[in-house]
Amino acid sequence: MIRFESPWLLLGLALLPLLLLLRRRRPSTRPAAVLWGAVEGLRPPGFGRVLAGLSRGLPWLALALGLVALGRPQQGLQQSEVDSRGVDIMLAIDISRSMSATDMGGGRRLDLARETAREFVRGRPHDRIGVVAFAGTAFSLCPLTLDHETLAELVSGLDFGLVEDGTAIGMGLATAVQRLHEAATPTKVVVLLTDGDNNRGVIDPLTAADLAHALGVKVYTVLVGRPTVVAVPSDDPTLGRVNVMKEIDTNPEQLMEIARRTGGRFFRAEDAVTLSGIYAEIDRLERAPIRAIVYRQYRDLGPALLGAASGLLAAGMLLGATLGLRAP
Repeated sequence: MIRFESPWLLLGLALLPLLLLLRRRRPSTRPAAVLWGAVEGLRPPGFGRVLAGLSRGLPWLALALGLVALGRPQQGLQQSEVDSRGVDIMLAIDISRSMSATDMGGGRRLDLARETAREFVRGRPHDRIGVVAFAGTAFSLCPLTLDHETLAELVSGLDFGLVEDGTAIGMGLATAVQRLHEAATPTKVVVLLTDGDNNRGVIDPLTAADLAHALGVKVYTVLVGRPTVVAVPSDDPTLGRVNVMKEIDTNPEQLMEIARRTGGRFFRAEDAVTLSGIYAEIDRLERAPIRAIVYRQYRDLGPALLGAASGLLAAGMLLGATLGLRAP
């Protein structure tokens, strides 16, 4: 990006054609010159004509560059940052053992949840997004950030066993809401994804929903999978670590109520395509105008142009001095 600090000085360029015209019309009082390499009739050869033209034209080109330099041309570097009018979004993702079920046609529930979350993050480059994970308790995996590349890596690392097993939906939601509490953006959203019913934690999910509503946080709830029986690792005092078949309870009514109390929506995803579509739908619902703050830093090109003009002027004078031999 190029701009001129004093563009009105460029008007001097308009005088160059007039000066050239006057120069051509003025009768020459200089003695005739014989160019080096001239032959019969004192006519310079083709190469000599080129050099003669350069010796006459370079000073004019140097004058033009000097006039441009007076206008103070500057090259600008532009950097944009997003102000607080974007959307702050916390993803609350269930990592309980039941998320290892493979009933959604495309891998484990958790694998699909991670991939769709990464796609969602990539689609919202101007929003601050964070992640909370929960099982028997909840923890903040990543605070609100615009560094979506690092965020996507952290989401890829979500796995079972990071905390004790269970499904503490209330704790997961409350932790996500707490992360949004101090955000200055007008739009705050939690996307809560789980496959089961609340069975752990000291905070009831509806109490967490009331907290979200009081703080102006909208909650979208997503129930993944169907009621099913999955193998859950368990510690047996005799056999050690074994897999125990366990039926997974769901409570869609509670998730619907959480969404209703906070002004969000409830979604049910029973396959990979539906889950991806749900994230796309949430993406369309939560769009806010972004006002970019633009900072510019300029580098002055004038000194470089003046240096080039000086070089051209010196070259023109050198050509005139070495190639033009004055005739008596």
